[in-house]
Amino acid sequence: MAKQRRMSVLLGKIGVSASTLGVLLAAGGIAGYRLELLQLTPAFGGYAGSALLLGLSALVMLVAMIGARGRLGSWKFNTAGWIALVLSVGMTLNNLLWLRQGQVSPLIHDITTDTLNPPVFVDLLPLRADAPNPPEYPGPEAAEVQLEAYPEITTLALELSPAEALAQAERVAGELGWEIVAVAPAEGRLEAVATTTWFGFKDDVVVRITPDGAGALVDIRSKSRVGLSDVGTNARRIRHFLQRL
Repeated sequence: MAKQRRMSVLLGKIGVSASTLGVLLAAGGIAGYRLELLQLTPAFGGYAGSALLLGLSALVMLVAMIGARGRLGSWKFNTAGWIALVLSVGMTLNNLLWLRQGQVSPLIHDITTDTLNPPVFVDLLPLRADAPNPPEYPGPEAAEVQLEAYPEITTLALELSPAEALAQAERVAGELGWEIVAVAPAEGRLEAVATTTWFGFKDDVVVRITPDGAGALVDIRSKSRVGLSDVGTNARRIRHFLQRL
């Protein structure tokens, strides 16, 4: 029993250390990229390393907790052990969910409600000058993939005048936390930058309003500046925007 307890305490210490290092690596990678101190590859590499450490910590901590029946020595270490377990398991589950989302999401990063005549970027072009993904729409192949993956993303018809629809679009964009770059009422166009929560990736959004009898048609396009796959982010952003609108 004493040997088992010592082993559980040792495993607990290893788990706490791995969890701490994993959290620091994750925070460092994210902060480094957001502050432009790191390029995407090393920042993402650090985050991938943290995911492995947190997964290892979760496994080791579970074994330690089972072996010690929830008691890992002193109260102080017991508290640290439980905190490390919760952090490791929680972040590991989150990482697994994103990994699964990446597996089921198509390898596209440019989503629009109008694949035949997608809205174009105008005022956002200077901000995309150094982006790996060009501003042009990828073409019919990407459209085919999108229509198969996200058939529900289509043009929205509103019983509002174009001016009212544009004003509503600007309101919703602000509520969603997008950085509005341009509003062109004469062209029925709104452009904005949306920043993702974790890594702070910059995705560009353009909304186009066109007259439709007494109402208006709303089209939107959301495109990532980096990456082959957006893990479904742009499609979720467009769905959320249209629902709020």
